[in-house]
Amino acid sequence: MVINATPLGMEGFPPFASLSFLDALPPGENTIMKHTAKKVRRIYHDSVVTGFAGTVADAFSLLERFEAKLEKYSGSLRRAAVSLAQEWRTDKVMRQLNAMLIVADKEELLIVSGTGEVIDPDDGIAAIGSGGMFALSAAKALKENTDLSAAEIATKAIKIASDICIYTNSNITMEEV
Repeated sequence: MVINATPLGMEGFPPFASLSFLDALPPGENTIMKHTAKKVRRIYHDSVVTGFAGTVADAFSLLERFEAKLEKYSGSLRRAAVSLAQEWRTDKVMRQLNAMLIVADKEELLIVSGTGEVIDPDDGIAAIGSGGMFALSAAKALKENTDLSAAEIATKAIKIASDICIYTNSNITMEEV
């Protein structure tokens, strides 16, 4: 789904949202340049967790803009995400940014893309990055067929993705809101 990086964010089991991100390959074509890259951030008074996949500089630019939108809309995650997506899609310079975001607070989990989409996953599970679809599939199966916690599902799903996808490793940063 995304080029260069492989963070994975998933889960949002009410009454809380839990994001788990796999930190993997910062841009370096087919070479791992930094095993411990951290692509998950807490923003807006530590009440929102964000993660990204794609070009790091582009993602940082988007995260700064997203945080400004959160300030503008008094912490409304959905309004900030929609506003960012609209700007991202229509602004000539922003359209060139190559990244995707997952954002979550205690009530919502959203994927924001540069095509103007804001996706609210039906089942509270979201994944982005090179191994995202592998992790998403594993998380859906684990959620449906086990009694594991959100954190356990995320960890196992990322491990499964890292066993399948050569661009995914198993360094995990866990953040919960």
